[in-house]
Amino acid sequence: MKTQIVLFTLLFACTFTPAQTKYKPTWESIDSRPIAPWFQDAKFGIFIHWGPYSVPAWSPKGTYAEWYQYWLQTKSLFGNGKFTGTEVYDHHVETYGHHYSYYNFGKDFTARDFKADEWAKLFEDAGAKYMVITTKHHDGFCLWPSEEANKAWGFPWNAKDVGAKRDLLKELEIAVKNTKVKFGAYYSLYEWFNPLWLKDREQYALEHMHPQFKDLVTNYKPDVVWTDGEWDMEPEKWHSKELLTWLYNESPVAQTVVNNDRWGKGSRFNHGGYFSTEYQEGLDGSHPWEECRGIGFSFGYNINEDAEDYSSARTLIYMLLNVVSKGGNLLLDIGPDGYGNIPPIMQDRLLTMGEWLKVNGEAIYGTRMWNRSCQWSKEGRKDWKPEGTHYLPADFILKQTIDPEPGYAVREVFFTRKLNAIYAIVPQWPKSELVIRDMELPSSAKVTLLGTDINIDYVRKGKDIILKIPCLAPHELPCDYAYTYKIEL
Repeated sequence: MKTQIVLFTLLFACTFTPAQTKYKPTWESIDSRPIAPWFQDAKFGIFIHWGPYSVPAWSPKGTYAEWYQYWLQTKSLFGNGKFTGTEVYDHHVETYGHHYSYYNFGKDFTARDFKADEWAKLFEDAGAKYMVITTKHHDGFCLWPSEEANKAWGFPWNAKDVGAKRDLLKELEIAVKNTKVKFGAYYSLYEWFNPLWLKDREQYALEHMHPQFKDLVTNYKPDVVWTDGEWDMEPEKWHSKELLTWLYNESPVAQTVVNNDRWGKGSRFNHGGYFSTEYQEGLDGSHPWEECRGIGFSFGYNINEDAEDYSSARTLIYMLLNVVSKGGNLLLDIGPDGYGNIPPIMQDRLLTMGEWLKVNGEAIYGTRMWNRSCQWSKEGRKDWKPEGTHYLPADFILKQTIDPEPGYAVREVFFTRKLNAIYAIVPQWPKSELVIRDMELPSSAKVTLLGTDINIDYVRKGKDIILKIPCLAPHELPCDYAYTYKIEL
């Protein structure tokens, strides 16, 4: 235990070294740049997918609605389920007609009801410490007045010049930066049908993507840069290392920016910044990481998704616990409609998470991994996963906690820790006692229940600690869904 405390002290004593040293365009140099501690402390962020695809907002369940243009123009489809491939094309022709181009959705993307201050307040009330918005998705449409976009496409293809006729990104940047929430910018490296991309990919990267990326970073100064759409070309052809050295050495956010690992084929989980998973269970915590997924299945708003397709508040809270206990962050996505309205069911889920975090945030924010992420029940196989799905559905976490399949174990306790405390978070209220196996505590250790002034009695039994759980009426519980025992060392 003393050794663990010393190591944890050293971890917290390590401060972020800003970009005072000139970084070189090599992975060795780039990967040596530390990730700002605020990101590892944040634990919970909100992802926003919003663009012309939010107007049709249509794709079969189990697929990404923000890929509408790609599904439409390639007559293909991919996701969880079986598809003919022409579902989006058939819907589009029936709804809009053969000659209605995807690019017409630019003028239909009016953002009529968008109020940046209301969005920012929702993010703050949800307990999020950062947000990331799709400034440009794979369709190439920009939420800011990008001359590069107009030049590349030969017609207005940004929110300032068509549709909304507003710099939506600047409005949101200002609103978010007036809160304590960090501002993040998603940026797709590639564009599916950009003429230059189709003609010469490396030329596209150097003559279109690089200057557009620099314009975005220079004028909006994001705290987080979240790149995507990197997989069709190696980092060398994207010239990603050169772009990252500009970001770290010369950009206006050189000393503060945090970025992910999507910089070219083979870079994920290897190079560039924190590691980013998508609809997965998570990583081992040996490197800063983040899991992204939607409240519904689709990242972009999908009118086909019903209430049953949205994760419950309980599911989302357990998902957060699973990720944070493994040293990661959860980036939870919402998809506003084309008018800028965030669906009420998404607002409800975020606000419920915010209420839970008001009670239990101490066990989430600023924590690190303990010597294990959770305690499994003694009997049964671990890590239940559904079969036949490409993307891991959210309800896997219910099967691993409160609704196990026959023969499978459950996660009885999630753990996080700070310098002077271990947090044991249980997804079910224990009946009379909670046994935590293989835990050594100093004789002075004190146990309390977060959200109350209740001291929890405990006894040692061999290598185990047994917490004596008080009998509380439902209205006396400090919160819903999961309960935190703080073990002060």
